[in-house]
Amino acid sequence: MFKEAIYHRPKDNYAYVCTENEVHITIRTKKNDLQKVTLVHGDPYEWKDKEWQTSTTPMRKSGSDQLFDYWFAAIYPPFRRLRYGFILDDGIETVCFTEKGFYSEPPLDDTAYYFCFPYMNSADIFNAPSWVKDTVWYQIFPERFANGNKNHDPEGVLAWGSEEPSPSNFFGGDLEGVIQNIPYLKELGITGIYFTPIFKAYSNHKYDTIDYMEIDPQFGTKETFKELVNACHQNGIKIMLDAVFNHSGFYFPPFQDVLEKGEKSLFKDWFHIDEFPVMTKPQANYDTFAFTPFMPKLNTENPEVKEYLLEVGRYWVREFDIDGWRLDVANEVDHAFWREFRKEVKAIKPDLYILGEIWHDSMPWLRGDQFDAVMNYPFTTNILKLLAKQSITAKEFVESMTGVIHMYTRNINEVAFNLVGSHDTPRILTECEEDMDRVKQVFTLLLTFIGTPCIYYGDEIGMSGTQDPGCRKCMEWEKEKQNADLFNHIQKLIQLRMMHPLLRNAGELSFIDPEHHDKCLAYMKSNDDKSIIVILNTSSNSVEYPLPYRLNEKTVKNLWTGQVIELSNDIVQLQSNGFAILEF
Repeated sequence: MFKEAIYHRPKDNYAYVCTENEVHITIRTKKNDLQKVTLVHGDPYEWKDKEWQTSTTPMRKSGSDQLFDYWFAAIYPPFRRLRYGFILDDGIETVCFTEKGFYSEPPLDDTAYYFCFPYMNSADIFNAPSWVKDTVWYQIFPERFANGNKNHDPEGVLAWGSEEPSPSNFFGGDLEGVIQNIPYLKELGITGIYFTPIFKAYSNHKYDTIDYMEIDPQFGTKETFKELVNACHQNGIKIMLDAVFNHSGFYFPPFQDVLEKGEKSLFKDWFHIDEFPVMTKPQANYDTFAFTPFMPKLNTENPEVKEYLLEVGRYWVREFDIDGWRLDVANEVDHAFWREFRKEVKAIKPDLYILGEIWHDSMPWLRGDQFDAVMNYPFTTNILKLLAKQSITAKEFVESMTGVIHMYTRNINEVAFNLVGSHDTPRILTECEEDMDRVKQVFTLLLTFIGTPCIYYGDEIGMSGTQDPGCRKCMEWEKEKQNADLFNHIQKLIQLRMMHPLLRNAGELSFIDPEHHDKCLAYMKSNDDKSIIVILNTSSNSVEYPLPYRLNEKTVKNLWTGQVIELSNDIVQLQSNGFAILEF
């Protein structure tokens, strides 16, 4: 037994309360090392004849990545407190693993040997808004979605789509353009809009805020925004705004005051300034976002800055009834600020969704006291490598995604913000080298997986574009220039997701061993009544996929065609870069 690889800690993703009376326990072991793992557990105060009373629960292997196996069990402690250990069996040796180490038999003379879950406090349960699990998002870059009112076009505005996007050109997209196209979003099946920043700013992307309390004049007025929120809510669409609290824009009045008055400025402690006078060239002598002098980093530990930004968070929830905040560069802001931010905005609207922009392992922000979710870029990376770039195999995808899924708790994975493209990345059609079959596969995976999926505006009609600014073209509204076939494909996937809870976040997710067929990715979602298998053929040849289950005697329905199918020898035929969604 390879004991060095065995890992458990009684916290975070390895031991947590999932619902009011259910505890989830996970242990990590060396890949293919153990044959069986059993959880031994009991209430620390339950004794009989000087012996601790325990129960055992078999653990199931919930997945494997490149190096490790993960074993999982759900238990329901009657007294809401728990001590536990693991009986590990590799076929040759059996040992009991506890917090104090390894033993040949489970020690029953003292509970102090064991891992401790002191009490299942309700307040410690990770509670994200339940509506997010059923939401399909649509990301809008307001300057490029639709120009609904030319009266507030910015100076030097260009005719819609008349030029390629650049870092400095404007086409006049606005809030009225969004309102006018709510029927389009409704037709697609969208139930949430994520807006990149709409506050007053200098640039076309608006991540350089001048005034956090004002809508940018080129987008319209607060009255228009109120109208937009109301219209969306009437159509069952939630609204999430983008907040840039890590840094302000260069023309943010407090920063201009520091530039003008230097050390005498009342705002000098609002920023991280190394020395005076403040210099922007050759390199800024103050902290910034990346190395751009035009985005000075805010000092969120300063009480005045903190109160100003907390009021921004409260104001747009309180006055406009928004449903979510997406937080830009969230990992560079201190944890204490985010804890306070959560308390303040949730006091106004408890089911507000708080989404952090973090690109790496984010467990420190996802303990229930800061964010509800982060943008799931590890998912993005894996899906692009498998289907767009075709640089990894199905086996490598499964190993990598198993690692990603086991980084977090189930409650977190259900509301993870899954995306395949955004204003920061090349368009998915461009990533797929204009191969429409691969694009369809990408959306098939995105819209049948756990989490809350997001579509970047225009991707659903086959818009192309390279890295920023190429991915920020004007939305194509001319029907003859839209790919109706792709639109219909995504629309149908959204409809299926809404009709079948297993295609959202219900049931258990499990990958089918890719060794079964090295050209296909397959995963299953199951509950007590039904199972749905999604199979994606990642090759350019048609294949016969042998199902790992005996389904000949079961009713198998192809959800894509709506037909009940007869399986011959449990084999599914898949076209090149094709897919199947089967329910049984």
